[in-house]
Amino acid sequence: MKIIILGAGQVGVSVAESLVSEANDITVIDQDGERLANLQERLDLRVVTGNAASPSVLDRAGAADADLLIAVTQSDQTNLCACRVAKTLFNIPTRIARLRAADYEDHPQLLDDSNFAVDHSICPEQIVTDYIRKLIEYPEALQVLEFADGMVTMIAVRAIEGGLLVGKPLKTIPLRLPNIDARIAAIFRHDQPIVPTGDTVIESGDEVFIVAASSHIRRVMTELRRMDKPIRRVIIAGGGNIGLRLAKAIEKTVAVKLIERDRRRAEHLAAELERSVVLRGDSTDEALLDSESVEETDMFLALTNDEEDNIMSASLAKQMGARRTLALINRKSYVDLVQGGRIDIAISPAQTSIGQLLARVRRGDVAAVHSLRRGAAEALEVVAHGDAKHCKVIGRKLEELDLPEGATIAAIVRQTGTSRTEYRDLVPYEVPIVEVIMAHHDTVIRPDDHVIVFCTSKKLVGKVEKLFQVGWGFF
Repeated sequence: MKIIILGAGQVGVSVAESLVSEANDITVIDQDGERLANLQERLDLRVVTGNAASPSVLDRAGAADADLLIAVTQSDQTNLCACRVAKTLFNIPTRIARLRAADYEDHPQLLDDSNFAVDHSICPEQIVTDYIRKLIEYPEALQVLEFADGMVTMIAVRAIEGGLLVGKPLKTIPLRLPNIDARIAAIFRHDQPIVPTGDTVIESGDEVFIVAASSHIRRVMTELRRMDKPIRRVIIAGGGNIGLRLAKAIEKTVAVKLIERDRRRAEHLAAELERSVVLRGDSTDEALLDSESVEETDMFLALTNDEEDNIMSASLAKQMGARRTLALINRKSYVDLVQGGRIDIAISPAQTSIGQLLARVRRGDVAAVHSLRRGAAEALEVVAHGDAKHCKVIGRKLEELDLPEGATIAAIVRQTGTSRTEYRDLVPYEVPIVEVIMAHHDTVIRPDDHVIVFCTSKKLVGKVEKLFQVGWGFF
């Protein structure tokens, strides 16, 4: 695909890194020439310096024959204007915009073709907020990912000594969980992937990716490690967009203290939040953390815009007794260095939010994409189309598929063909009845199945997409 990316910030660079490795023709526009020069030194792409919403700049970037525009600058106004220009002057088929302000969600008509012409909008801050909420809900997890509108959950956990399945082969799972079907999609041992088989034995320290129906996932997790106590007390360091969104989302069920350094911002937060306690101060101040009883905190979340401060405050909180710590860290190299030490979970905001963008770029009908292990691996929800004659996966058992080594089909979500009527505000609507099927060697894929595929390396994604493609003779 010929893709134009507007903005060379964290999100734009992460998108460019992901897409340029898949033989796409990438052009990045930004006003910072030095930043673009550094990017071009690292990646095989074109760069254009200038205003991303300017018609002449878009023209120089090749908008006349572009397939996709991804507008992820820091300015909502620039992103919206660029999408309108891209539609009106260049008729770029697909336009994606990053929108940080929540107001646009309340007025979706502003984004249709007669207005700003945005096909898909994303809000990285909200994506990261939702991601952290799931980690609070499952405090044992390293990652929590949902597929098929929440019907299926994939969780990454660190296997620990004492877990019921640790030291035992995977084929014993049905004996331990007789009424629950689950699948180990992948195991990473010492950062190296292991393709699981029935004889694979889980060792303490393994990073294990488990897939199960969402209603069963907690029961499955208890087999790998002891369950942590629920999160009841949280300290959030940083009252920016993510910190505020998260505090609003959890303050009714969790006791929240929010630390903000800037006085005016702290006053704004206090007015916005109902139950959270807002503290003005420095989250790296040992005396402040001590006075707020950080040792009694279930989870300390370092969410400021300064990654060094986040590393320092989260490490300090852990040293002082916080049960679990999480830090937002922009540089992927830092994430790998600090996670697993005093910082239990390190999150790269750009990598966390990139999945929604990748789902729009993937070939075939891809319903969801999740970037795993800081972008090294990927999980896809692919919709199977066609028939046995024109698609290599339809009507075949999984053991018959030519899956590349390192790619695993973990689960299938299938609509049964019936539906039930539910009511929302007295308005009836049809809800499809679906079945969650854990993948086994003799499972057969049918048309319209949602197939969840785990790829231990991003290099495998193209091969998986090609496997699901429908031949032209079908249409």
